[in-house]
Parts: sequence; structure tokens; C-alpha cells
Amino acid sequence: MSKAKQTKIDKVQDLLRRPSGASLEALCKATGWQPHSVRAALSGLRKKGATIQRCASDKPNGPSTFHLTEGTGKEP
Repeated sequence: MSKAKQTKIDKVQDLLRRPSGASLEALCKATGWQPHSVRAALSGLRKKGATIQRCASDKPNGPSTFHLTEGTGKEP
């Protein structure tokens, strides 16, 4: 039995579900996408019903992190 291949959007959702969330840089690195493509993917997840929260860094000039707070981001 082979596992279903994980899509890049699945990787994004997994990273967003972590308690620490994910920075834009981490999402770009995991997917190989440019920042504007990651932002578009986040927008697409929001359109599908996911609630994504952006949290500012505690450190000055630190990266913001994104968290998936509700829903799965997948069609029912």
C-alpha cells in the first residue's frame, strides 16, 4: 500500500496547524514557491473557509507567523 502523495497545499496546512505556526519564509522554503504565490495560496485557503490568523513577532523586526485557527481549508 502506498501513501497518497502530499500536495504542497497539504504541506502549507500542516505547517499552519503547528502550535508555533509558520513564517512566510518557512512556507516558501517548504513549497519552493515565491512569497506572492504563498500569499495567494493562503488567500485560496481563506476562500475555502479556513481561518488563518497572522501574528506579529515578539521580536523587533521579526517575521510574522501564520496560524490555521479553524476549519480545514478543504471543501466538504
